[in-house]
Amino acid sequence: MKQSPSEQVAVGIDDVVKIYGEGTAVVTALNRVSLEINDNEFFTLLGPSGCGKTTILRCIAGFEQVNAGHILLFGEEIDELPPNRRPVNTVFQHYALFPHMTVAANVGFGLKMLKRPASEVSDVVLRMLRLVHMEHLADRRPTQLSGGQQQRVALARALASQPKVLLLDEPLSALDLKLRQEMRVELKLLQEETGITFIFVTHDQEEALTMSDRIAVMSQGEIQQIGRPRDIYERPVNHFVADFIGDTNFFDVTVESIEHDRAVCVLPGGARVMAEAVNGCKPGDSVSLSVRPEKIKLRPSDTGGQLAGRVARPIYLGTDTHYKVQLSGDLSVVARVQNAHENAASVQVGDAVVLEFDPGSVVMLRD
Repeated sequence: MKQSPSEQVAVGIDDVVKIYGEGTAVVTALNRVSLEINDNEFFTLLGPSGCGKTTILRCIAGFEQVNAGHILLFGEEIDELPPNRRPVNTVFQHYALFPHMTVAANVGFGLKMLKRPASEVSDVVLRMLRLVHMEHLADRRPTQLSGGQQQRVALARALASQPKVLLLDEPLSALDLKLRQEMRVELKLLQEETGITFIFVTHDQEEALTMSDRIAVMSQGEIQQIGRPRDIYERPVNHFVADFIGDTNFFDVTVESIEHDRAVCVLPGGARVMAEAVNGCKPGDSVSLSVRPEKIKLRPSDTGGQLAGRVARPIYLGTDTHYKVQLSGDLSVVARVQNAHENAASVQVGDAVVLEFDPGSVVMLRD
């Protein structure tokens, strides 16, 4: 059974700056980034291409040197250590297996370079292949394996030397969708079984939400929010996080009044909605609200509700249907309705409907 991540900090990133280029071509890849990753934690760096997540991974591995700040491994600074002396291993997007070697030889290669006894290498290779369910393919070459099997071999090779931290740079992106979904489960189970700290880089929000103990959302070299998957999704701190993680509806509103930490907000068309007020919010402020489509209930217009509108377009997606609803004030909202028989909505394009949502599901964003 998986143990909870310990309170011991496995990797500390302390005010790190990384700059590429010179003169007018300077690019700040990391802008004073600080975070702590706990031992035995599955921690994900999530963000769009160019946000700095892979740069953090490369700095931890020693492939890049920081311009300022420090990187610590279990409390010890490793800034001056070369990559081969850092007790971390990396699994890349392209697995870099040796095509002329067997699966077993690939897994044992690092141990042989460390001049471990042949008997130890053999034992570790067998144990690692069993761990990733590949022992029956030990004598095959990488070209005889599927993409998912090659990924398992790369993982086994990275784990063979028992690193304290395993770095994974988008290792699932080369796989097709169904295999990616299967490998997410296997990768999480592997981390739980080994107890090794995994630091996973991805731009795929679903990967991050399904596997991670915690997530750091990044944009333009800075961390926007760190938290558990549920917290990141349910309580994004700003517009970028809300927009990047999942689907959401945004409303630009004016705060009319605040009572008992609840704000009455006025939409451009004059309708009013309730939201939990953020600290410092006051009447007259212009703010943005975020409401997830699945939090919105769609009902016939004769039942009464918060917002009135007409169905502009239903999009059938199998498990659920997304309804685009046009409101007054040139606003539109997407509501997501599950296609369970008892919940199936019988509304059509042009039907008048009302929308309802609990104030607790409305997130007021700081920016």
